[in-house]
Amino acid sequence: MTAQPQSAETKNVRALVVANWKMNKVTKEAIDFVEKLNAAWDRLRGVDVVVAPAFPLIGSVARRLKDPFGLAAQNVHSSASGAFTGEVSAKMLVDVGCEFVLVGHSERRVAQGTTHAYGIGESDDEVGRKLKSAQSAGLVPILCVGEQLVERDRGETEARLNAQLAAALDGVSIASSRELVIAYEPVWAIGTGKNATPEQAEKAHHYIRARLADRFGAAIAAHLRILYGGSVKPDNVVEIGRCPDVNGALVGGASLDVEAFVAIGEGIARARERKG
Repeated sequence: MTAQPQSAETKNVRALVVANWKMNKVTKEAIDFVEKLNAAWDRLRGVDVVVAPAFPLIGSVARRLKDPFGLAAQNVHSSASGAFTGEVSAKMLVDVGCEFVLVGHSERRVAQGTTHAYGIGESDDEVGRKLKSAQSAGLVPILCVGEQLVERDRGETEARLNAQLAAALDGVSIASSRELVIAYEPVWAIGTGKNATPEQAEKAHHYIRARLADRFGAAIAAHLRILYGGSVKPDNVVEIGRCPDVNGALVGGASLDVEAFVAIGEGIARARERKG
């Protein structure tokens, strides 16, 4: 029998917004962003905030990012060490101040020749290995899952989400909802001009939470944060953020502009207030 998350508690989970800069910014731009973000702290009291810069920028950001803001990396290798030229281990990320790390982002999962021609082609199993490596070093994995347009058109959204979750979380145990974050990325709504409706977003988030309840129990699943990551912008974040099972946002392009990112954080906070 499917375990059901405690929906009455889900709406009270503190929201999280993550700025995924991808392969953007140089040191001066990163420092300028962080200084402005620090100055906007009072506007972001209603949410938790995490910044995910590219590897060369992590040190500069870590030295300037003030509490309570958090720091994430965009990727991690599945091995603790070894002859892996160009790769970075979870232990290295912890050493430079990271608390979180993205694993399984759509731009790394997607193989060449599909929606994102720059995809790395990481398998579901490799994503699972990365998640366990991150967890073993004390990082909080932000596990990204989501379907391609062809999968949605075929009615395979839930099957794809289930496969990604099952592979990544196989053998994983958590004692607290703070040990894991999920980000739902409808790949078909990223940079395509298409937008997921709040109903589509909520349906996917609710399905994900039900699968998490099956694995970790209803009490933990009710408090796990599930972020929406489908072209989030200031003008659509409040509507998406009102969905009962949406606990924040993984922000891509809009996170490059500090004012837009802060506005998204404020929008999520307003949406959460209206849920209550």
